[in-house]
Amino acid sequence: MPLIPVYGHATLRARFASAIERGALPGSLLLHGPAGVGKQRLALWLGQRLLCTGAGSRPCGECQNCRFALAGTHPDLHWIFPRPRPKDSDPSVADVEADYADAVAERMAASGLYAPPSGAEGIFVATVRAVVHAAALAPAVAHRKVFVIGDAERMVSQEGADQAANAFLKLLEEPPENTNIVLTTSEPGALLPTVRSRVIAVRVPRLTEAEMRAFLADPAVPPRLAALSLPAGADDLLRLADGAPGALLARSAMDDALARARRMLDAASGHDRAERLRAAFVQGTSGARGAFSDALNALTLLLHQQVRAALDRDDARAALGASRAADAVERAKESAQGNASPQLVTFTLLRELEAALR
Repeated sequence: MPLIPVYGHATLRARFASAIERGALPGSLLLHGPAGVGKQRLALWLGQRLLCTGAGSRPCGECQNCRFALAGTHPDLHWIFPRPRPKDSDPSVADVEADYADAVAERMAASGLYAPPSGAEGIFVATVRAVVHAAALAPAVAHRKVFVIGDAERMVSQEGADQAANAFLKLLEEPPENTNIVLTTSEPGALLPTVRSRVIAVRVPRLTEAEMRAFLADPAVPPRLAALSLPAGADDLLRLADGAPGALLARSAMDDALARARRMLDAASGHDRAERLRAAFVQGTSGARGAFSDALNALTLLLHQQVRAALDRDDARAALGASRAADAVERAKESAQGNASPQLVTFTLLRELEAALR
């Protein structure tokens, strides 16, 4: 099955297309933004655009390069992302390539609608060596090579791997004339400074409501979401995703987010200060911002459900309180986007929720 189309990001795509036409696209890019907004899909689109040989509007979707790219089988479009640690402590380049061929095929079988990698998966030194090796080769089919490295913050430092790391940094700094490298990350602060200093960063925003509705209407999406037992209502899905389609595919993370959100609501509904402190503590440190943001999005969903339930039973007072509580969550989201501690944001939010819901 081909990759699902790119939804949203029309402005960025136009910028990239213009830069390619002018010969001004940087050799090494970093696409960063919220988790699940389609950064890897956008990077693959960029790779397809760079390799396309069709006439007229590009990518044409019809030429050999486009067909290979959309099928995930183009030998010059390398898609790298976190994988389980190899059982062999020092796998060969061929072993790494075979593993990624299988992994990409698995993602393609789901039209590119895949769950985020588990915390145990990473981009290990053997993969870095394979990337450096492939970059040194001539293109197999197209006129250039493109490397898309998703979740690049998962590159794992390993003792004795300095040579591979230095070779990769050199590749980023001075990619061959026929090579483009596109890193993606939801946590740019977790990337090594030596990596960040060698790439041009581009922020990828959340999708608009109209773009999200177009995504949800894609024929490949409803069956995938149904298999994850997600809410069937489009409005609930929109609130849960918060402009990030990939958030809907993170079922285990979503379950955790809903559990955290319910615990926050329970803590806010009582008068036990110790419970509020415990609820704030479980939000983790600033290194767990992704999970904290998911919990806030889930909390928004639960509060909107409370608003609707209160209106259904003609309880205007409860509906107003839940609405004010939802506004407090939106303010907490703004704070969470900065450097504020998730625990501090949570504790402040719980006090506001208590006042709104009493």
